[in-house]
Amino acid sequence: MNHKRSFNKIIFNTVKLLLALYALAGILLWTFQDRLIFQATQLPANYQFDFKEPHRELLIPVTEKEKLSIVQFYPTDTTHTKGVVLYFHGNRENITHYAKFAPLFTKHGYEIWMMDYPGYGKSTGTVKEKRLYADALLLYKMAIRQTTKDNILIYGKSLGTGVASELASHEPCKQLILETPYYSFPSLAAQRFPVYPAATMVRYHFPVYEYLQQVKVPITIFHGTEDEVIPYTNSEKLKKVLKTGDVFITINNGKHNNLSEFSEYLQKMDSLLRL
Repeated sequence: MNHKRSFNKIIFNTVKLLLALYALAGILLWTFQDRLIFQATQLPANYQFDFKEPHRELLIPVTEKEKLSIVQFYPTDTTHTKGVVLYFHGNRENITHYAKFAPLFTKHGYEIWMMDYPGYGKSTGTVKEKRLYADALLLYKMAIRQTTKDNILIYGKSLGTGVASELASHEPCKQLILETPYYSFPSLAAQRFPVYPAATMVRYHFPVYEYLQQVKVPITIFHGTEDEVIPYTNSEKLKKVLKTGDVFITINNGKHNNLSEFSEYLQKMDSLLRL
């Protein structure tokens, strides 16, 4: 009898410990979700960008204390510029990490403008969903003063697909291109942390599926089947809300950060940027 009581006590204490660890991990997930999502690399205010591509740096005040860092990359031949690509990058590092993609656009005669989110690179402030949307709109307004809506392409990569989709849902442009998008942040959180009610724990929404239903211009989606960060199923779900004429391109064996190495991606981008 004593052995049975001891065994039951061990089971009870083990379950209690597991529940405590589960609760603690959930609290940590809630508390530190910003660090998990926004993996920024900051740069000092006096940092000098050193890119091979012709470029110009802008530091735009958005409030009395906060500034938005923008880098505009130019084609070599600026006499025949086709338009402007507004590029919204992923959740890691800063513009210095994504500048390597600029030649893909500039070689076709497009300027490509990249902005860093608050706390990334030389941008200051705190990341908030509404702030990202507001900064994207500011970038768009700068572009529309320089060119027409029919010469503006909106491009989103990973985290940036939510920002790009929101902007394209209410501002006219030539087309919207999404690389490795998510369905929504709550949906993605539920996939990444299935043992928690993560969909209700995440503080950000970025409902891409809602925004795409409001986009009037052509949409192109690229996603790899082996994406280890944002599962391919996200784009499969988004495919259901695309309108006639939109394009969904599956990159077999493509991962999250290597789609630009695949001929399917490069060929489609080449055809889109030739238009």
